[in-house]
Amino acid sequence: MEIREKANLHRFLMLDKRNIAHKENALLSLGKVRKHLANPLFEEDKLWEKRFDNLYGNVTYDHEESVYKCWYSPFIVAHSAGALSLDERRKRGYEGHPEQEMGVCYATSTDGIIWNKPDLGLVNYEDNSANNIISRGPHGTGIFKDHLESDPKRLYKSISQGMKASFSADGLNWSVPTPISGVESAGDTHNNAFWAPTLEKYVGFTRTWSKTNRKIVGPETKTNHAWAREIARIESRDFENWSRAEVIINCDSWDQQPYAMPVFFYAGIYIGLIAVHEQSSDRVWTELAISEDTKTWERIEQGSPLIPCSEEPLDYDYGCVYACASPVFLKNEIRLYYGGSDWLHFGWRKGCLALATLRPDGFAGYVQERLNQPATVRTKSFFMKKAVIKISADVESGGFFNARLFSLAGDVLQQARIDRSCVDSPLFTSLPDEEGQYHIEFELHAAKLYSFSIEERVQEEQKLQELKIS
Repeated sequence: MEIREKANLHRFLMLDKRNIAHKENALLSLGKVRKHLANPLFEEDKLWEKRFDNLYGNVTYDHEESVYKCWYSPFIVAHSAGALSLDERRKRGYEGHPEQEMGVCYATSTDGIIWNKPDLGLVNYEDNSANNIISRGPHGTGIFKDHLESDPKRLYKSISQGMKASFSADGLNWSVPTPISGVESAGDTHNNAFWAPTLEKYVGFTRTWSKTNRKIVGPETKTNHAWAREIARIESRDFENWSRAEVIINCDSWDQQPYAMPVFFYAGIYIGLIAVHEQSSDRVWTELAISEDTKTWERIEQGSPLIPCSEEPLDYDYGCVYACASPVFLKNEIRLYYGGSDWLHFGWRKGCLALATLRPDGFAGYVQERLNQPATVRTKSFFMKKAVIKISADVESGGFFNARLFSLAGDVLQQARIDRSCVDSPLFTSLPDEEGQYHIEFELHAAKLYSFSIEERVQEEQKLQELKIS
């Protein structure tokens, strides 16, 4: 037998308050996204892609097949914005097509930037099956690959308005959608579901409506009414029997209503990307929320976008930004795919798939609240042995942060000063082999702290294999 060491990495986001014991003059601040220069990645360029509307994209990188996959929902029967100018759009009020129909389409990419819409031959559209449509009819479909599923016929799962569930072995050929009873949700949005590891359940997010006491001035319209959108939660152990929908994010401001919320699990916490519809401007952007249990949510800088709309009229995402489900985590960036629209939510608009990126762990981090004094952040105590502590932070020109590692007794064991931005950079090394209890105190000067990680070296026994040369 041979004894080898392997790394066991534990990641702690600073936005997770369970990791923080004390802070002073420290403000949790949203990360800054970068919109990709290749945007828009793909647009409405097929005969059957009449209107992307909100796109309702579901993007994943399939490690087994080494390919990016995207399921998205255009209206395949509807009016199209086409090449309408801004003046033409303003003169012509938008009305929904009386026979409009949504479909689910499929695209792939090797790099996540250049996308292909393959001819699948699965669905007939105007007497031709040479298209990338995988189904006709479902609205607001959320799709994911369930890596814990033992039944190959249920490897891919979907949930859509109705509420209805469906299963697939390959993500292309799907079972007949099965109605879900007892949920009682409008579901007229991007419905999403995933496996919640801390709950050992499937959790879904959908939408309901509630009547408010808002007084309507003037005639009732799509943006002048007393109804308000809310985000609701459902759960299931088998993806067939679901709980009744319970509201988990209320409409705090009638003018800025929660529209949809894709959710994912990362570094021990659930992260939500909330689409917010501003009634007064009829525009939609994406904000950030976090939760320990998928039921109680904290919104980070509510009213401030994580992914903002463009301020240039008719730019590809001027009117609407809807985050796709399932960000893609790469070594050097987080990819947040989204559906963008060049005009207003209730207007003539052309849609697309677009990409915004964050630095690693860059959803939110601590900065100085008052710039004339440093920010102090102290972590809660943690146990470790034979480890390396790493850090991820941004440091402005001339800025820095100090870090001190304390023992349980309060002794300073190590200290460091960092004056550059870093991603999982070693902060404290050569820690004792025996298990101990420690905490870290950070002092920030023109710096933003996102996360720290503990990389433990653990021993595992491996059989020596004879090397054969042929």
